[in-house]
Amino acid sequence: MGLPGDFRGSGGRSSTQAQYRCIGIGVGPANLSLASLLHGHPDVTNLFLDKKPVFDWHDGQQVPGSSLQVSLFKDLVVLSDPTSPFSFLAYLHEQGKIYHFVNAQFDAVPRQEFRNYMAWASQKNENVAFGEEVLGVEFDEHFVVETNRRVVTAENIVIGVGSQPWVPTPGRDKLGETQFHVSEFVDKAKGLHGKRAAVIGGGQSGAEAFLDLISRPPKDLPRRVTWVSRRGNYFPIDDTPFTNEYYTPSYSDYFSSLDMATRKAINSQNVLTSDGISESTLREIYQRGYVHRFIHGNTDLLTFLPNRCVTEVTDYGSGWAIRTVPNDRPDAVEHFEVDTIVWATGFRPAATDFLAPLAGRLARVGDEYQIDQDFAIRWDGPPDRNIFLQNAAREQRGLADPNLSLIAWRSQRILDRLRQVRSTDQLASFIEWSTKSPDDTLLRGV
Repeated sequence: MGLPGDFRGSGGRSSTQAQYRCIGIGVGPANLSLASLLHGHPDVTNLFLDKKPVFDWHDGQQVPGSSLQVSLFKDLVVLSDPTSPFSFLAYLHEQGKIYHFVNAQFDAVPRQEFRNYMAWASQKNENVAFGEEVLGVEFDEHFVVETNRRVVTAENIVIGVGSQPWVPTPGRDKLGETQFHVSEFVDKAKGLHGKRAAVIGGGQSGAEAFLDLISRPPKDLPRRVTWVSRRGNYFPIDDTPFTNEYYTPSYSDYFSSLDMATRKAINSQNVLTSDGISESTLREIYQRGYVHRFIHGNTDLLTFLPNRCVTEVTDYGSGWAIRTVPNDRPDAVEHFEVDTIVWATGFRPAATDFLAPLAGRLARVGDEYQIDQDFAIRWDGPPDRNIFLQNAAREQRGLADPNLSLIAWRSQRILDRLRQVRSTDQLASFIEWSTKSPDDTLLRGV
């Protein structure tokens, strides 16, 4: 995206420095939410950069039939600005299909449709630029952002680089065409007719991969599909009303006030509120298992192995030998062989190597950058120059931090800090999370 007055040198990089109030690094749902809210505030000049050539959102695991696990109101903007032209409903209306969407009576928004909505929002916003990688960020009164195309400066930067696939040690150095992370499922889970496949991971992505494999027509159906999970069973997501109070702004603020040990314990205890499996997915898997086994007589197709940890994966030439150990019998060992392995083992925050020039100035807590109540990293720089962090503070902000539920609220809080205002908060939770005292106050800088 060109800038007024800039020009390209022989190396393709701009020879001028444009100045912004805010530069966003990465354009996933989190930063796209902020970019959408900022679009209505031209006084806050902004630019959002992403190295990808076009928008994508887990495109490699957009399994047919998969759907969101959150409400359609938890889009980029609605929970902060219901009138925004960047809402999911605005997208449906502009595309001329809002009546069709209503008539379709989806139980949940198809994930591919939500991905298309976010791509539309990125295309609609002239302050979003793709195909531009941030190489480094330095500070000299302003943040100096060097990309592969130009150098620009900003009073504030917002990091929203998302997450990257994670595979445990047994498979980490063996990835390729027949052993891969679920993020590559659409492209690599092909040609499996008559072969043996294993899906490792008991969350929603593992369930969707397993369901897809056992739902294929006879000409594409594997000979056997094994589903391995460390969890004691294939547990559903807890999506009940009081559980969803964990995914509200007031709880996020409460959670951040707790000590680290307590926060870790809460995240562990409540992981199924974000990483459980949709009941509709579990029901369909069970029903397909019934049809395969009892109607079609295919008794060898499905193997369920929960409550097991994969301890070793060995290449034996024509396939993979998997070694598992039951959680309740650590002295027991199981082995089975497959042709393909799908690791549905989640994601971890993506690297922020571009911050290396500032690394010594940024506070850390545990494995994360330490943030304040407005999601700004604590550092030794001027208080009116901030590095905001999106989607990388799970230990400080709880399970909602990488979730879609609070992205509009978090973006609004960052926007308020940029504009030196404070938006009206929504009503607090029904639940009184802790004992109140006269000295209990929540301090929040603006």
